[in-house]
Amino acid sequence: MPASHFQEKSSGTTMANHVSALKRVRQTETKTAVNRANRSRVRGSLRALREAIQKGDVKAAGEQYRATASALDKSVQKGILHKNTASRYKSRLNARVKALSTKTAA
Repeated sequence: MPASHFQEKSSGTTMANHVSALKRVRQTETKTAVNRANRSRVRGSLRALREAIQKGDVKAAGEQYRATASALDKSVQKGILHKNTASRYKSRLNARVKALSTKTAA
């Protein structure tokens, strides 16, 4: 076993020097990075949709809503968001997009 497997992490916290514990730390770091990227993707999509709605651009808001709904659904599949949370987001955003389109059509 290489000596590097049994060295303490640079954060200064102590932990067990078992290989399985060290492996779980590595797995957690990897999963944390993936989850952070997925959450960031969803937040960016939500931000872009809200900006399109605020500008009053119906076409851009409709296109961005489809992309945002897809990102929300993917985040549910990956376990980032609860399915009811994603459903609530989609419902409220869709209502805002519809209100925008009816306001400009009238």
